[in-house]
Amino acid sequence: MSNPRNSVTYRDAGVDIDAGDELVERIKPHVRRTMRREVIGGLGGFGALVRVPLDRYRKPVLVSGTDGVGTKLRLAIETGRHDTIGIDLVAMCVNDVVVQGAEPLFFLDYYATGRLEVAVAERVVAGIAEGCVQAGCALVGGETAEMPGMYHDADYDLAGFCVGIADEDRLIDGSGTRAGDLVLGLASSGPHSNGYSLIRKLLAIGGATPITEVGGRNLYDQLLAPTRIYVKPLLALISDVPVRGFAHITGGGLLDNIPRVVPDGLEVRLDRRRWQRPAVFDWLQQTGNIDETELHRTFNCGIGMTVCVPAASADTALRRLTELGESASVIGEVHAGTRGVVLEG
Repeated sequence: MSNPRNSVTYRDAGVDIDAGDELVERIKPHVRRTMRREVIGGLGGFGALVRVPLDRYRKPVLVSGTDGVGTKLRLAIETGRHDTIGIDLVAMCVNDVVVQGAEPLFFLDYYATGRLEVAVAERVVAGIAEGCVQAGCALVGGETAEMPGMYHDADYDLAGFCVGIADEDRLIDGSGTRAGDLVLGLASSGPHSNGYSLIRKLLAIGGATPITEVGGRNLYDQLLAPTRIYVKPLLALISDVPVRGFAHITGGGLLDNIPRVVPDGLEVRLDRRRWQRPAVFDWLQQTGNIDETELHRTFNCGIGMTVCVPAASADTALRRLTELGESASVIGEVHAGTRGVVLEG
């Protein structure tokens, strides 16, 4: 028979079940903000239940995406800025889903840490909920894992998973792109969530501190600005304009992402003079002496999403995107060729 005085608990091993339960209670109001009519039940079940909206989709196709935030988390943790990193998490998933013409339905998150700090975790999940509100999808569940020994102290990591829906005959994959089509660029809010291993190295090289200013604005504010969520404007756009293809400008930048939705035998020529590159990217380039090709293959350089449309529809698309709150401009054109993306100007 064991001696109660020597009994070892889960808390002694570094896992606080009560803290996990408290977190669930704290995040319920944030989760309620994201609910859609298709969701059945609430938090607490072993699985999340969501009806398929067959009243709006004739040949429904489920479109899924998963991602994380990468080492941008390191900056958030080091500066104590936990409120918007959850928006980044949602954005990286839902922006990938919407480029195929799909409406995001629901989202789940995974929060892993060495020691659960309930107040910090609540701020992170509140940001996730805000991202879901911006995207119009429901936060239907998630997982919090306290893993001492795997993560250092209160450090945490994030992953997300999103499912969307589209009609099969309205999927967007770039296959209809033709020579002469125009490429529109939608402004980013900053580096979004890519290239941060290089960014952190450049912060050290440049001797930057949390009070450093670039272009008249705090550098860390620019680097930690949440990834822009383009879901609602893009879904509205495809109802009004024949869109050939979307490209979410993430890892690989403009040079590697645009070719993913351009058919063989075509290339895209981008005119660098057609959009304003934010000062933060110039600072990164100058600090690291980065050449133009490397810069545009690592960072979005001010363009977070591209839209390919027939030339005759470009003015309508620009006007509609402006009405929807986006800053958009024609940045390139599709030509016959095999060079992928060519930077001009």
